[in-house]
Amino acid sequence: MGFGQAVRTCFGKYADFSGRAARPEFWWFFLFSTLVSLVATIPFYVLIGLLAASENGAGTGVLTVLIIVWTIIVVLLSIGLIIPLLAVGARRLHDYGQTAWLLLLYFIPCGNIALIVLWALDGTPGDNPYGPRPLQ
Repeated sequence: MGFGQAVRTCFGKYADFSGRAARPEFWWFFLFSTLVSLVATIPFYVLIGLLAASENGAGTGVLTVLIIVWTIIVVLLSIGLIIPLLAVGARRLHDYGQTAWLLLLYFIPCGNIALIVLWALDGTPGDNPYGPRPLQ
């Protein structure tokens, strides 16, 4: 599975937490989400830097409005990406027979490191309780 196919699959299964996901599907979508988040936040930091560098408050009203608008865009984008990212993460855990409840490790200090290790494991060969082995 390539980059484009993984992104299409994950958005096609937007909130589908059932079934299994192969490693390429998960990691390509993880990369896509990371890149989109990075590209979306760079203008935010540029605007913050411009606001901090402005002298005598010149143009701060416009910059403040731009920061607020861009913040809303980034928040909406994040909400739009978090659901399919959680769904493919759950399906990835299902691929080797684990429950999606392990996603709660993210909220424990260093739990995200454990999740990355779990997501990197190879899936169980053949069928498991969550369905047939996904196509690579």
